[in-house]
Amino acid sequence: MDYPKTMTSFTLQIPELIKTLRKRMNLSQEKLAARLGVSFQTINRWERGHATPSLMAIKLIELQLRQMGERVKMT
Repeated sequence: MDYPKTMTSFTLQIPELIKTLRKRMNLSQEKLAARLGVSFQTINRWERGHATPSLMAIKLIELQLRQMGERVKMT
């Protein structure tokens, strides 16, 4: 199946986005996993591009990004 360019581009960015979020929040894979309610192995697979987060997980990641942004704006 051929995906639109934007879908493929987005999929390729997910591992880097998750890794960047985790590092900016100064969290280990284990701690991010606990915040998102998933296993350490799941975070590891996402960051290596071996799996893609579900829509629910993407919403939780988005929430973490928003909270991180609010903290940056407050300082």
